[in-house]
Amino acid sequence: MGAIAGVCSFCGFLPYWWAIWQGKTRPNRATWWIWLIVGLIIAFSYRAAGAGSTMWVPITYVIGPSVTCLLAIKLGEGGWTKFDRICLLSAGVSLIGWAILKSPEITLIINLVIDLLGALPTLRKSRQDPYSEDLFAWLIFGIANTLNVLAIDRWSWQVAVYPIYMFILTNAICWLLWQGRRKQRNSI
Repeated sequence: MGAIAGVCSFCGFLPYWWAIWQGKTRPNRATWWIWLIVGLIIAFSYRAAGAGSTMWVPITYVIGPSVTCLLAIKLGEGGWTKFDRICLLSAGVSLIGWAILKSPEITLIINLVIDLLGALPTLRKSRQDPYSEDLFAWLIFGIANTLNVLAIDRWSWQVAVYPIYMFILTNAICWLLWQGRRKQRNSI
């Protein structure tokens, strides 16, 4: 189930990249760079915390954002606000915390919080401009993260926290995009 979730997650990037290339989606640069850097840290700390079959989604959330970041340089929106720089600095500090405390669990939690802070610009953009994101891609991400929750092979908070967090985040973005589009259509 975890491998299927990983493949599904990767497939979500395909329509997303296409929508970016066509100019239909404008990824927030800061969000995607934060997601890439924090995603790398999360993948390593999540694995060290004991993740098994649910590792495929975090791996795709390193590969996918890598390409998205490159596309966002030219085709995205936003810049590097003070808030964005603080999120990135916090990710670096969390690595120092991991080295000192020898706790991948603490690093995982810190980086999930940073990831959520990095997602705020995209959540806000999804609510304010629901056509600036590709709903189909986010639906695939939502399905992938639902499958990843079902793939949890060891129910401990260290293993369950990441799939549950990603399930909530991606489905929240889907809901904001769907609701916003529905409201705009009904107001016409």
